Amino acid sequence: MADPKRPNILYIMADQMAAPLLKMYNPSSVIKTPNMDRLASEGVVFDSAYCNSPLCAPSRFTMVSGQLPSKIGGYDNAAELKSDVPTYAHYLRKEGYHTALAGKMHFVGADQLHGFEQRLTSDIYPGDYGWSVNWDEPEIRLDYFHNMSSVLDAGPVVRTNQLDYDDEVVYKSTQYLYDHVRFRNGQPFSLTVSMTHPHDPYNMTKDYWEMYEDVDIPLPKTPAFPHDQQDPHAKRLLKCIDLWGKEMPPDKIRAARRAYFSACTYVDTKIGQLLKTLEDCGFADNTIIVFTGDHGDMLGERGLWYKMNWYEGAARVPMVVHAPGRYQAKRVKENVSTMDLLPTFVGMIGSSIHPGLPMDGVSLMPYINGEPGFKTDTVLGEYMGEGTQSPLVMIRRGPWKFVYSPLDPPQLFNLENDPRELVNLAAGYAATLPTRADAIKNEERKIPSGLPPTPPNGPTFSFNPSALIFPDMPQTAPDGPKGAKTDLPSIIGSFMQEAAMRWDFDAMTADVLESQRRRRLVYSALTKGVTTIWDYAPPVDASTLYVRNQGKGVLDDVEFLSRWPRVSRV
Repeated sequence: MADPKRPNILYIMADQMAAPLLKMYNPSSVIKTPNMDRLASEGVVFDSAYCNSPLCAPSRFTMVSGQLPSKIGGYDNAAELKSDVPTYAHYLRKEGYHTALAGKMHFVGADQLHGFEQRLTSDIYPGDYGWSVNWDEPEIRLDYFHNMSSVLDAGPVVRTNQLDYDDEVVYKSTQYLYDHVRFRNGQPFSLTVSMTHPHDPYNMTKDYWEMYEDVDIPLPKTPAFPHDQQDPHAKRLLKCIDLWGKEMPPDKIRAARRAYFSACTYVDTKIGQLLKTLEDCGFADNTIIVFTGDHGDMLGERGLWYKMNWYEGAARVPMVVHAPGRYQAKRVKENVSTMDLLPTFVGMIGSSIHPGLPMDGVSLMPYINGEPGFKTDTVLGEYMGEGTQSPLVMIRRGPWKFVYSPLDPPQLFNLENDPRELVNLAAGYAATLPTRADAIKNEERKIPSGLPPTPPNGPTFSFNPSALIFPDMPQTAPDGPKGAKTDLPSIIGSFMQEAAMRWDFDAMTADVLESQRRRRLVYSALTKGVTTIWDYAPPVDASTLYVRNQGKGVLDDVEFLSRWPRVSRV
């Protein structure tokens, strides 16, 4: 059997699953997720976990690499992750783990593995540059953009593209576990299972749809704002998804949410299948299960749909670490992100990240098992995908969420007092982002010598580390109790100063534009003549399957080795 000191890791991802809607975060939720609820009750639940970019590919690239999108060129859903960027699959594979991926990861380009030794399925979306964003022509709606058909056509179905995909993903994942216990036992595994549900279109089979027949499907808590009263980025999104100047009928909103809830239950059922397979194979006691997602879904909150913004519905993700024999069940209130998973996975197996390579994520092991380490309570986010015309960044720390883009006025929310983000505390704040040089000069007196402490053998940070904090940032009036009047101008100014130090917006914008232009030109060329396909095709050699006369041994041996548990032979 595998060494119990080297646990297996089963990493389960859902796509576009909004954390605020789930029962593990909202006890009044009507979504039926008994398997997720069990993992949460027995595991470490992160109550304030976020993605670092609210779009599929950039979020996933940051998650697998532990680096912010701007550091690795992960700008949109047609961006390419370079082959020499280390991922958690590289780190675990280097330590002797068998690393496998089943399902969606949105890799683009010739490298469709990025450290995974085995990929069990193709991806559901294209592996080419065809979905590049175009800031040179921001008013043009590209043909791959979301539209409102997912809402208007929501309802029960017999079959969909996404059902085809996720059924295959979970089947191949369970088969992987069966094969591992029979033919590769003794080597620890890291299996990533990445489903595409509950991502739109909002459709689900009749059996799951009917589970919500007598359920009062709630409408969004925050009704749609008049379009002319939305914030500037939300206005761009409404045009991007072809909703500008239109209203969604309440019955269509309920149907979409009912289908989404049904899809969450479908994902939960698939998780149950994976858990049962772990038990059947004898892996359950020595497997750490991590469950999270790439981003959320607004589902009509504020009149917005899908993702692509920093409001809670789109940016918050579920995050649970389940290993009852190793980690005590608890809830973690501090802000964390999926960017922290690479160093966390490395810490789980007792290894360390390379001290000479960049790393923006910080290990979550101090939260999980109490080991010494740095707790930032900080999430950084960057979004440069559809609906933007310049970088849109976010800082989440303590109760605060700060959102900034060079094109738009800043936003600041206190989520303890205003969890629905109804009051922009920075509204009307007349501020100009200081230049990067001025910001650095102004802060030199306040930044302590050296950089924040990191775990043993931790990363070497650049000047712009995700762990960098400003201890002088005021929180409330000096003599005021919690809830007293807050020194908002100082807090806003502090965040503006920090944004100027962390991000060179002119340089980022230039990099994004150059990347978009390169990819558009290359894609337009590669679609001419004989095309080279980058979409991953899992190799299948029928001569190695089932019973064969060549290479598989005699019939009795094949049957004996394929049986689990095996019988003893005298």
